[in-house]
Amino acid sequence: MRIIAGDLKGRKLESINTDNIRPTSDKVREALFSILGNKVIDSRFLDLFAGSGGVGIEAYSRGARDVVFVDASIDSIKVLKKNLEKINIINETKVIHSDYSVAIERLSNQGREFDIIFIDPPYKMGIALEAAGKILERKLLAEDGIIIIEHDSKDIMPETTGVLVKFKEKKYGNNSLSLYCIKN
Repeated sequence: MRIIAGDLKGRKLESINTDNIRPTSDKVREALFSILGNKVIDSRFLDLFAGSGGVGIEAYSRGARDVVFVDASIDSIKVLKKNLEKINIINETKVIHSDYSVAIERLSNQGREFDIIFIDPPYKMGIALEAAGKILERKLLAEDGIIIIEHDSKDIMPETTGVLVKFKEKKYGNNSLSLYCIKN
């Protein structure tokens, strides 16, 4: 796995790949950041279910000013921290080793808000929409923010869920990205 663009372009990252953890591919990350474009610059970015951190690190490399990584797996956290240390940004980012719902609660209690939230849970768990609901309930998404859910292409994501409306969906082989914003 490598950083595709930005200040850290070309740097190699460690990855972890198990039954429950599969890193977002370079192809999908490249497509995601192509869709987001300049919205990443100066953004507050939450990488939920971060795994080895490829998406959040890419956001940092492309100019996100505040990146928070959340993962419950100790194996993922170890690889993530190793990656952050390797590229010397461990002190400029925040890593939370916690269940996603506890992390959402903690971030909300700290008054945190994010412009871009990337949700990529293990596909078989089916908790992406539940996580999005908790994010909205705890007011972590900025008013003009975006939630991106990476999911199995076989899974159909709803056009609307709560106050969120899907404005884009892209398929990349077995993976899909569904992008949501708050209804006006």
